[in-house]
Amino acid sequence: MADTSRRALLLMSLLGTRRLWSLRDLSARLEVSERTVRRDLDTLRELGYPISTVRGPDGGYQLGTGRTLPPLLFDHDQARAIAVALQTAPNTVFGLQDDAARALAVLQQAMPEALRTTMESLRVNTLRNYWEFPAPPIDPAALSTVGSAVRQRHVLVAELLRPDGTRPMPDEPDFAAARRIEPHHLVVWAGRWYVVVYDLGDDRWRVHRVDRLHARTTSAAFASRALPGGDLGQFVMSSPDRGDTPAAWQCTGNATLNLPADVVARWAPGGSVVEHLDAGHCRLTLGAWSWAGMAGILVTFDTDLTDLHPAELRDACRDLARRFAMISTVDPSPASG
Repeated sequence: MADTSRRALLLMSLLGTRRLWSLRDLSARLEVSERTVRRDLDTLRELGYPISTVRGPDGGYQLGTGRTLPPLLFDHDQARAIAVALQTAPNTVFGLQDDAARALAVLQQAMPEALRTTMESLRVNTLRNYWEFPAPPIDPAALSTVGSAVRQRHVLVAELLRPDGTRPMPDEPDFAAARRIEPHHLVVWAGRWYVVVYDLGDDRWRVHRVDRLHARTTSAAFASRALPGGDLGQFVMSSPDRGDTPAAWQCTGNATLNLPADVVARWAPGGSVVEHLDAGHCRLTLGAWSWAGMAGILVTFDTDLTDLHPAELRDACRDLARRFAMISTVDPSPASG
């Protein structure tokens, strides 16, 4: 019954994406026999969905027109929430934007007129915020592999990839042999997909970027483990070795901070990289729209800064100090009333 229900929902989604489907195409997309497709179509008709049959060599099946589909169980608030969510879904997976648009179109078609009007009244235009640091969209297949392993509690065999998605050669400094890992949690943060794993090679918890893993599932199952500290968000955001690389900016530089790496990683903007140096120091690489902007970000950590690169960043810090020094410490006198 569960398989039949899932197949019926997928069939409705397919019928809503274009005007006409041949029986052969539906059978191929659903991966069932043509006889099963006919039976599912009859089931949908019995439930009141207007599915028409077009006769002839170029015929097939389509959603009927001029009739109202059975209402979905949403109220106006839920309809608005769906419309906004599908139009503003982050584009962190290849094809997600198109899939979200198709899903919205299918849902609107299936809504009663009043709810459809509510959804259509919310046409959203999204603009890029320059404080967003999203990574390039990742392959849905890679995400499905990791997500299924997390859900089914199956061990992964994974290799670490270069930032461009290719495998390093054995003679390269960043080469790492394939590891057996237990994937426990899938996390999205700052426009990036991460997986929190327990590494069976060195018996420690790690955070990996999903798009930096070439993983295959094994049949080996594992039991759930308790994450150290119990705070998933804190663990991900304070892990400096999670595989990030600097985001593309007009200006990119770095500095040594007199703070531990896990503290800086917790508060550093997305798209920056934190390198552990010792228990009390780390190196932060980040970008900004200007050297003064980068200097301002570094100032927010309220700690000593050394070894700044490049020279433009050092000059910006000096200019910023000069501007701050020019600010009067005496409050201006209140205007006479």
